[in-house]
Amino acid sequence: MTSMSRARVARRIAAGAAYGGGGAGLVGAAAVGLVLAELRLARRHVGNGGADRVPLAEGVYGHAYDIPGEPPLRLAMLGDSTAAGQGVHRAGQTPGALLASGLAAVAERPVELRNVALPGARSDDLDRQVALVLASSPPPDICVIMIGANDVTHRMPPTRSVRHLSAAVRRLRTAGAEVVVGTCPDLGTIEPVQQPLRWLARRASRQLAAAQTIGAVEQGGRTVSLGDLLGPEFEANPRELFGPDNYHPSAEGYATAAMAVLPTVCAALGLWPAAEDRPDVSRREGFLPVARAAAEAASEAGTEVTAAMPTGPRGPWALLKRRRRRRVQEAEPARPSV
Repeated sequence: MTSMSRARVARRIAAGAAYGGGGAGLVGAAAVGLVLAELRLARRHVGNGGADRVPLAEGVYGHAYDIPGEPPLRLAMLGDSTAAGQGVHRAGQTPGALLASGLAAVAERPVELRNVALPGARSDDLDRQVALVLASSPPPDICVIMIGANDVTHRMPPTRSVRHLSAAVRRLRTAGAEVVVGTCPDLGTIEPVQQPLRWLARRASRQLAAAQTIGAVEQGGRTVSLGDLLGPEFEANPRELFGPDNYHPSAEGYATAAMAVLPTVCAALGLWPAAEDRPDVSRREGFLPVARAAAEAASEAGTEVTAAMPTGPRGPWALLKRRRRRRVQEAEPARPSV
C-alpha cells in the first residue's frame, strides 16, 4: 500500500471515529482470523518462560537532582503490556522506568512515575486508565500512551479504537497534561508469523497507527511511530517475546522504544533546544497535511508527528520530525512516592 493510499484510509477511519461512523475494517475479517490463528499457534510453539509478571516500577527516579521544596515532574504511563513493561524481570528495564530516568537526566529534576497500563488492554480500557490517572491531584505533567496491538488482534473496529484514543488524549490535554502516543507496533515483524499473513498483519498495524496519529494529533497530542522498532528483537528472540496473553519485547526492545520516545517527551515539555523543533530538510522533515504525515510516520519507525497549523486546503497540517534518538540505560531503583 502506498503512502497516499494509507493516508486516504487513515483519514477515513479518523473521520469515522470523530463523527460516529461504523466499523470500517482494516483488512478482511477472514484474513484477520487467519492471523490470529497463526499467532495462537506461535505462542504455543515458543512458550512464555514465565514472562507474564510485570515488575513494579512506580516511584521517583533521579534522586541526584533533588531540590528541597521543588516537586518532581510527574510522568504517567497508560496502555497495554508494552506500556506496562511485561516480559522483563527488573523494574529498571520497563519503558516507564527508562523514560522516567532519561527525563530526569535531561530536565535535571526528579521524575515521579505512575503506571496504570494493563497487559492485554485495548483502547476501550483507556477511559478507565485516564480516570485513574486524573483521580490524583495535581495531574501528570506528561502522559505516554502505548496501545493498539490488541485492538488489531482482537478485531476491534478501527473507528472505535481511534475514538477511544482520541477521547483519552482530549481528557488528558484538557486536564493540563502533555500527551505522547506510541502508535500501534508493526505486527508483521513477529517472526513466527509466515507470509502472506505477515503482510496482512503489517498492513493492519500500519493503517491503525496512521489513523491513531490523526486522532491523537487533532486532540493536541504528539505521536511517535513504534512501527518495526521492535522487529530485530522479535526476530532474534522469539522465545523471550511471547507471553500468555500477548507478545512483548525483551529489555533491549524496550530500550529501543524508550530511546525513540524520549526526545518527543522532552520536546513536549519544552526541554529540547528550540532549534531542534525546526524541520531539517536533510532529514526529510517538514510540514504536511496531517493524514500524509501520519501515513509517512507509520512507514518509518521513530517518526514524530505534532500539530503545526489548525487548517489548510487539505485539512489540518502537522510537523513530521525524525528526532535524533537519545540512548537510555537501565534505570536505578525508584524511590517510593511520598
